[in-house]
Amino acid sequence: MSVQLNHTIVWCRDKQRSADFLVHLLGLPPPTPFGPMLVVQLDNGVSLDYYNNDPPIASQHYAFLVAADDFEPILQRIRQRGLAFWADPGKQRPNEINRHEGARRVYFDDPDGHLLEVFSQT
Repeated sequence: MSVQLNHTIVWCRDKQRSADFLVHLLGLPPPTPFGPMLVVQLDNGVSLDYYNNDPPIASQHYAFLVAADDFEPILQRIRQRGLAFWADPGKQRPNEINRHEGARRVYFDDPDGHLLEVFSQT
């Protein structure tokens, strides 16, 4: 049996703003239209399909594994935008990097309140 995640829909108020936010911070190619959605393609073949929806938008969590060399440039872009970030999903450790077991990770909110996580394993 082979099961793989192919895509997930990300509910948002403004799909262009939300998709552009993610591709800018992560250094990804621009989103592409597919029907009523804007698709952000990730390197492992999974996509996030941004779809406009009326508020309220239920907050979700999306975690992105990045190469060790990509972590610092992403963190710099988070800081340059003046975004709040935390070392924990409960948002109790502001402006810190989680370094548990040699990994690095940070959490931050996207424009619709989805909790995003970026982490590298070394």
